[in-house]
Amino acid sequence: MQEDLFKRLVSHAKEYGFIYPSSEIYEGLSGIYDYGPMGVELKNNIKEYWWKAMTQMNENIVGLDSAIFMHPKIWKASGHVDAFNDPLIDNKDSKKRSRADVLIEDEIQKMLGKANKEVEKAAKRFGDTFDEAMFRETNPRVLEYTQKAAVIEKRLAVALSNNDMADIKAIIDELEIADPDSGSRNWTEVRQFNLMFSTQMSNIASEDGKLYLRPETAQGIFVNFLNVQKTTRQKVPFGIAQIGKAFRNEIIARQFIFRMREFEQMEMQYFVRPGTQVEFYQEWKAKRMAWHARITPPEKLRFKDHDNLAHYADAAVDIQFEFPFGFRELEGIHSRKDFDLKAHTEHSGKKMQFFDPEINESYVPFVVETSVGLDRMFLSVMSNALVDETVPDAQGEDSTRTVLRIPAALAPVKCAILPIVKNKEELVGKAREVYDRLKLYFQCQYDDKDAIGRRYRRQDAIGTPYCVTIDFETIENDTVTIRERDSMTQIRVPVGEVAGIVSEKTDMRTLLV
Repeated sequence: MQEDLFKRLVSHAKEYGFIYPSSEIYEGLSGIYDYGPMGVELKNNIKEYWWKAMTQMNENIVGLDSAIFMHPKIWKASGHVDAFNDPLIDNKDSKKRSRADVLIEDEIQKMLGKANKEVEKAAKRFGDTFDEAMFRETNPRVLEYTQKAAVIEKRLAVALSNNDMADIKAIIDELEIADPDSGSRNWTEVRQFNLMFSTQMSNIASEDGKLYLRPETAQGIFVNFLNVQKTTRQKVPFGIAQIGKAFRNEIIARQFIFRMREFEQMEMQYFVRPGTQVEFYQEWKAKRMAWHARITPPEKLRFKDHDNLAHYADAAVDIQFEFPFGFRELEGIHSRKDFDLKAHTEHSGKKMQFFDPEINESYVPFVVETSVGLDRMFLSVMSNALVDETVPDAQGEDSTRTVLRIPAALAPVKCAILPIVKNKEELVGKAREVYDRLKLYFQCQYDDKDAIGRRYRRQDAIGTPYCVTIDFETIENDTVTIRERDSMTQIRVPVGEVAGIVSEKTDMRTLLV
């Protein structure tokens, strides 16, 4: 069922101009996608929601747009040159390459899926009297699956933390994990694979000219810490926010836009006084969950603490979203201590310190980071919004419509202007007049192709929250019909009031307050 939903989502995204496979006429490029006309609008609206929530709503958070290419010593200092690796494994029969940890994670999801099926069967059997929490705590089969999954998850986390490739291979062997394509269990040993893309600066021929496509946006913030602090005269605590492209040579890109080789991040690094990081870590956990909950049902979100912390962190948690393929990371919140600024001090020779006038002392600030994948955010919005539902048609009969219930402020098109018929010059002229007026306020779309019912369905499918219909009564009294997407209710209003009504309902402020 969930797999079918995911396939339908991928198909819908292409059919309605949200996402296309990149280089499709040349058979595509694995793990790379292009955002279409509807997709780029939705993506920009998600960016705007994040950006305003960070910089406009917080006077002590400012923006930055750092370069993709940076000095290669930055990646040495950050640890990416030596330690930015994923565990790789090859199947000797299929010749296919996989991430060893992902193979194990998929097996864990299968165990949890079996447990959920037991719960679903019991729920049907017992009906309204079913106590799911009690069943999960007492049923032997459910306990067997969930406890085994927990043990494997913990063991994998320890192995990854200790760089223990042998134990990762042992887990794969013990679970008898097969290659997804061939079913073969004939695996190589597990080895590390560095994820950074490298290139060469044209005017330097030696190894000194080697550059990297940045694998994250955070380091651009850290190396600009002093520049931003001095030019904006910020005092600790303060934050620097950035939206930008990052690149990772993923062993296997999968699950549509969830894991890609070229992706976009929305990150904020919050610089705090040492010793206060726990307080601000908890504060940002709450703020970020609240941000997500304004556009996502809370039951589809959860916190997942990291089983093993990175060497630079003293606390870390993921905000997970329930995608069609299970709960997965949407955003990470990390207390990074002073690792990054100290590392850049050491490698650059420049002191990355802040003089705090309140305590008359200089120190290297600690950092609390929030980092959300824009493409994953896009996928979560689409996953949550796509609905098939039964509604009455024009004749009062039941019919099915596909609708994207995207929050109105994020919708690619805010308002569609539809003449009731297209072969009447006075209707088309009036509709064009209304369109030209409304496009000054928000993103609009003019549509006069096909019957009005089909046009409504088309706008439902791209998530347009309001449709304005121009009919013969419009010519008589200058009023139009506004149709609301989710309820399909219609109201008649003067043309002059449409901009105010739609603006109020679709303004980004509805999500920020």
